[in-house]
Amino acid sequence: MAKKSLAPRKQSSSKASTLAGKILSGSKKPTLADTKTLAASVLSQDETKGQKKKK
Repeated sequence: MAKKSLAPRKQSSSKASTLAGKILSGSKKPTLADTKTLAASVLSQDETKGQKKKK
């Protein structure tokens, strides 16, 4: 049986992960720049690239 070729998984940077952890734990209040950093990290990992069509 042939194995599926898996693309390398995208991963958040250490900086983004640390920032998310601090915000979620309540030890840091997020700034607008923090929000943009985390949003960019999430969007860069989106494998479908874009919105799904509505039914």
